[in-house]
Amino acid sequence: MSIYKDKRKATHTPDGYELLTLESGPVEYDFHWHQGAYWSKFLAEMRDNKRFMGVKCPQCDRVFIPPRKVCGRCYKEMNEWVEVSDEGDLQGFTVVRFPYIDPNTGALMEVPYTGIWVDLDGADTRMMHFCNEHDESKLEVGMRMRAVWEDEPRPTSIHAVKYFEKIE
Repeated sequence: MSIYKDKRKATHTPDGYELLTLESGPVEYDFHWHQGAYWSKFLAEMRDNKRFMGVKCPQCDRVFIPPRKVCGRCYKEMNEWVEVSDEGDLQGFTVVRFPYIDPNTGALMEVPYTGIWVDLDGADTRMMHFCNEHDESKLEVGMRMRAVWEDEPRPTSIHAVKYFEKIE
């Protein structure tokens, strides 16, 4: 039960996507925050259509994923949505073997896990996520990666993608 009452009048983005709310999950604190028009569309597309959508700058043509309203280089508002591939190049990674409390669940993180940075084809910015490979000797910067989507129902979060895997 939340102590926060939603006082927004709008329930959908201007182009018809539901404005989504993220909830705390099974931890002791309770929170809700609104994802806004850009993140709502981004997460809904992942959940409903198994695809990544980015926004394109009208001046420099850079494509941003995750999306944002304003280009960090040109300071122009971005309203053109483009589909971005779910495959890309690994740009960096780290294998974590020391357990700590997951802020999303309040439970210990399962280790090892591998955090990655991937440049998806069609995007000009990096995305952070997880990889299913935990042996750093089998990972190499520049190798090709592919998103593995969660089964139905997919969560309304970045975890609509289970993890990224190497493309052999």
